[in-house]
Amino acid sequence: MLDFPRWKVTAIAFFSLLGIMLALPNFLSDEQLENVPGFLPSKQVSLGLDLQGGAHLLMGVVMDEVIQNMIEDKRLNLRDELLDEKINHRIVPRGERLVVTLVNEEDRENALRIIRSEIVKVGASLASVGSDDIIIEDGEGNVINLILSEAASIEKKNQSVEQSIEVLRRRIDAMGTKEPIIQQNGADRVLIQVPGIKDTKELLKIIGTTAQMNFHLTDLTLSERDINSGRRPPTGTVILPSYEKDANGEPIRKHAIRTRVMVSGEDLVQATQTMDENNQIAVSITFNTKGGKQFADATRANVGKPFAIVLDNEVISSPNIRTAILGGSAIITGGFSSKEASDLALLLRAGALPAPLEVLEERTVGPGLGADSVAAGKVASIIGLVSVMVYVALSYGLFGMIANFALAVNIFLIFGILSMFGATLTLPGIAGVVLTVGMAVDANVLIFERIREEMRSGKNVLSAIDVGYSRAFGTIIDANVTTLIAALILFQFGSGPVKGFAVTLAAGIFTSVFTAVSLSRLIIVMWVRKTRPAVLRL
Repeated sequence: MLDFPRWKVTAIAFFSLLGIMLALPNFLSDEQLENVPGFLPSKQVSLGLDLQGGAHLLMGVVMDEVIQNMIEDKRLNLRDELLDEKINHRIVPRGERLVVTLVNEEDRENALRIIRSEIVKVGASLASVGSDDIIIEDGEGNVINLILSEAASIEKKNQSVEQSIEVLRRRIDAMGTKEPIIQQNGADRVLIQVPGIKDTKELLKIIGTTAQMNFHLTDLTLSERDINSGRRPPTGTVILPSYEKDANGEPIRKHAIRTRVMVSGEDLVQATQTMDENNQIAVSITFNTKGGKQFADATRANVGKPFAIVLDNEVISSPNIRTAILGGSAIITGGFSSKEASDLALLLRAGALPAPLEVLEERTVGPGLGADSVAAGKVASIIGLVSVMVYVALSYGLFGMIANFALAVNIFLIFGILSMFGATLTLPGIAGVVLTVGMAVDANVLIFERIREEMRSGKNVLSAIDVGYSRAFGTIIDANVTTLIAALILFQFGSGPVKGFAVTLAAGIFTSVFTAVSLSRLIIVMWVRKTRPAVLRL
């Protein structure tokens, strides 16, 4: 345990200095940060809603409209099918059911056959629960009742909340805010917390902007060289970036897109991950009756040409039309991984809010409360740090001073890690930092007490230090691993501030082990080898 080759000394010094450099921007003002050279770290820890203030909204998804839209789409599909068979009828939506009234009662069996066929054909695409999304409940005579199943209703509502969260996240991320919290709260509510926004009206304005998604043809007259050279596109064509970005945040390519909308994304009713005929991962999309007809006409006239799926003026996919796509549904292929296909399907579904949102709770956390929280956290941290340092110094003398130095480095490392990963520091996060201040010296205490025991048993200084570190190492690892498990569980199942606490706790565990087992041991070994003390005063 006392062997330190040159590479190990270099590594310990490098990581210690790196952590300090990553943490330093947190102690600089905005003006000072602007003067920092570009090759030096400049990321700061983001402050959460409770520390810098911001907007808090609780939004409710209007589920009645979600269900009514689904019922209306069913009505339109059934109406067209029955009219094609020349069956005179009237379909009236009533809540979560459709009432089909036939003009001629003798058409009943034929109508039931068509209705069953239509339910099987569109059921999975409209509710993703198979063919039982609409239950046929025969009425009397010329009346047929169709009832939305409970499973279909629940699935559609859950899907609507998921889509709403994705759209809201895209809208708020476009503002350039740091670490917004957007999550489901209950069955039909969405919690939105955005640090740094002082007026909820500003946030509501952003939320009210609906994402636009459309399908366009690609302009094949422009080559990739023409597009990248900045050549002005002809009338009726625009140059749009791809949704995919490289490591620098730049689009991986640009596309020449016809401005005429081939099919509006408003007519897209479903997008799900699926498998194509070659058993490859793909994305299945389904349009309503209007969109299906437009899509069929457009693809029939443009076989062999690429078409672009444009979301918020970014091209998220540009597949080729291999054949006319009839029936209102299509398969998008492109060598997707499972995650890419799932993300693309979610993006397609998230093109627009599936239902209106109503404000259930609205409030602003003022910067005064945030400043009070920061001030209280600073006081608690300073008192805790000073108390621990004084106790350790009085208890272990020189070794205690070395442990205090390692503790200071440990705090820098924690903030360096948080800054590097762009973590958000909340009030519970500050509590996690304060907790790690106490935990940081725990490993050193175990080691020093073990060294004391070895000295009492008659071992010389080098042997006592070697055995002390060797035998305390297993205990240190066991203690920190159990704490890390607790932190990981808090992060996995917690939300918001609980996750903030878990992140700072986990970061503190890694840095504490590093500073105790590596940094302080290195300093102690260097001191012992230089001074060669005959006795340790611990």
